[in-house]
Amino acid sequence: MRATRLPLLLLLLPVLLLGLASCNDRCEETRITRRFTPVTLSLLELRNDLKTEAPRAMEHPGKIYVRDKYLFINEVKEGIHIIDNSNPASPRAVAFVRIPGNGDMAVRGNILYADSYSDLVALDITDPTQPKEVSRVGEVFKSGMFDGGSWNYNASIRAINEQKVEYVTETVTTNCEENAVNPGWWWGGGVAFLMADASFSRAQSSVAASAPSGGDGKGGSMARFALYDRYLYTVGQNDLKLFDVSNPAKPVDFATVNLGWGIETIFPYKDKLFIGSMTGMHIYDNSNPASPQKLSVFEHLRACDPVVVQDNIAYVTLRTGTACTNAQNQLDLVDITDLTRPQLIKSYSMQNPHGLSIDYPTLYLCEGQHGLKTFDVSDRFGVDKNLLYHMKNLDAYDVITMGKTLLMIGKDGFYQFDATNPRELRQISKLVVGKKNGI
Repeated sequence: MRATRLPLLLLLLPVLLLGLASCNDRCEETRITRRFTPVTLSLLELRNDLKTEAPRAMEHPGKIYVRDKYLFINEVKEGIHIIDNSNPASPRAVAFVRIPGNGDMAVRGNILYADSYSDLVALDITDPTQPKEVSRVGEVFKSGMFDGGSWNYNASIRAINEQKVEYVTETVTTNCEENAVNPGWWWGGGVAFLMADASFSRAQSSVAASAPSGGDGKGGSMARFALYDRYLYTVGQNDLKLFDVSNPAKPVDFATVNLGWGIETIFPYKDKLFIGSMTGMHIYDNSNPASPQKLSVFEHLRACDPVVVQDNIAYVTLRTGTACTNAQNQLDLVDITDLTRPQLIKSYSMQNPHGLSIDYPTLYLCEGQHGLKTFDVSDRFGVDKNLLYHMKNLDAYDVITMGKTLLMIGKDGFYQFDATNPRELRQISKLVVGKKNGI
């Protein structure tokens, strides 16, 4: 019996070892955990906290806006940095306006408009070193998001119900094979998990989109604020609000247009409004600025999709990540010759496209952690063959073209480039996150 058992054990040994090895097939993985903590903030406290302070370092930059020689950089949920850009090679911070719950801005003349959770605030920036609040439209915005954490206005107690977001880095033990199949995001129990090396975008971290006219400033592709004619347009998650700014210092809540779900950006072009949502691009006739009328919707899979327009072509980026889980990473060119029936020209694969800006025929496109790309789009069917320049080793979130100068914001700071030669951008200056720049 012993003679027959030994060969049997030898045959079973590899199987037992294989099973043992599979039990130990574990990996350590570093994740960034996004935790949400509910908080309640009274409107009285929030309004009392609006103050002009000395310049401070950028920590979480969001939108950028340019007006004449001044730059306005949003510190997400905290306020606005005001930068004197008289010398682009050496921009100088002159003030920080603390505005709780701020994510967007626009400038007309000497008036800066900014959101503060549920309120729209107007500030006189005649002296940019000492902005002063001149008026406020209270309790007009009902909800919003910052870093994936939502907030809403509680009318019963006149307060903001907010979710404080904290990022915690942790190392966990996981099954290696499962991770190979399911990388990226996990959701559960009010906590979102992200692979440490994955690209992630800051909600509401974008730039404004209005064209410079009548003393207005200029921004880029991912705005929720835009100025046109006598109105300030703002988009929330579900609607378009119009504020009459005939008297710039005293905006008046004028009208609300229901847009549906998942609204993200607004881009006015000529007498049309192009509104980006998670499900498509909405086109509105704005020939009567007091009453925008819906013309059509160009639909796509759920995606984050800023848009810019030049003549009869809309350029739309779609990306994966965060709430954009079902999308592909691509650039869509859309023919809008017939605004009531937009049609796809061609889709181009990208890495993780974010904001974009066009100085025809040059298109500047942000690829998140993959950098900034420059394309010649004169051949609408051959954009992928006309990549002029790819600047790597930087994080690019949104971009504004000023002709020969390019402004770009990313997680690590604010850049200015000489764009005289789109094939070789030359860095003029950089405002670094975590550093008191030019103070």
